[in-house]
Amino acid sequence: MGRFVLRRLIQMIPLLIGITIITFALANLVPGSPVSNLELDPGARPEDVARIRANLGLDEPLHVRYFVWASNLVQGDFGLSLRTHRPVLTIILERLPNTLLLTGTALVLALVFSIPVGVYAALKRNSIFDQFATMGAVAGVAVPNFWLGLMMILVFSVMFREWGLPALPSGGTHAIGTGGDLLDRVKHLIMPAFVLAFSATAAWTRYIRSQMIEVLRQDYMRSAQAKGLKDHIVTFRHGLRNALLPLVTLMALEVPTLFGGAVIVETIFSWPGIGRLIITAASQRDYTVIMGTVVIVSVLVILANLLADVMYAVLDPRIRYE
Repeated sequence: MGRFVLRRLIQMIPLLIGITIITFALANLVPGSPVSNLELDPGARPEDVARIRANLGLDEPLHVRYFVWASNLVQGDFGLSLRTHRPVLTIILERLPNTLLLTGTALVLALVFSIPVGVYAALKRNSIFDQFATMGAVAGVAVPNFWLGLMMILVFSVMFREWGLPALPSGGTHAIGTGGDLLDRVKHLIMPAFVLAFSATAAWTRYIRSQMIEVLRQDYMRSAQAKGLKDHIVTFRHGLRNALLPLVTLMALEVPTLFGGAVIVETIFSWPGIGRLIITAASQRDYTVIMGTVVIVSVLVILANLLADVMYAVLDPRIRYE
């Protein structure tokens, strides 16, 4: 196992190099630059604009700028924000815990809801519950995150307040002007975490249902029943354990989707995380922040896939990595 992990870590190096090249190229080849507004300002002198471009390193060729940025990146220096002139890594680390909290909570919610619903739908195949679960799963995949988020704000924040019911906060991580206690932070987390988990819950419910139906047909399940074991032992100890093994890989594949969905969800709910940081940096053409954020998220996604491979081998003794 140790050799497998080491080999995968070594394989990450060319993958990360490719990610940095693509990210740098896309960020710097799009129209506009951090000094575009100054160039359009009739009051700005050309020599001042040229001096600012030189100070930001924008007057160098693209390949030179990439190698300077990449060499600093290897040393842990993500550069300075072109807007705030603060270290990019510091800005990212300030926002990263909020995104990890949001995506982690969404992942837990998706598991908590999808596993029991998927298992029960498989056990009660073609029942009314199964039909409703199927319709809910289809709707969950079809409903866009931004629409669901706006509807939840309208209902649970605006209309509940008008009706005199306990309303949920419409945005932020805590009440303005306070640090926020645990209950206040949970209230702010409920809606964005639910919206982010909604599509994953729907997809995993259908997947778990189909896997459980397949497992229930296996010979070892009938053998366990023939031995006189109780139904719940056969279902959960023998059936569910085998049905959930592929879910580990599916969860790893869902990590990029969760981070991508967080960009929309964090913007809608004013959640100060990585997703909202990317949107703000893109609107301000803050290239260094965009590139640093993409690199950090890419590393987290790659590590999540590595962890999934390791956990798959741990949970299934039949799998051995040579």
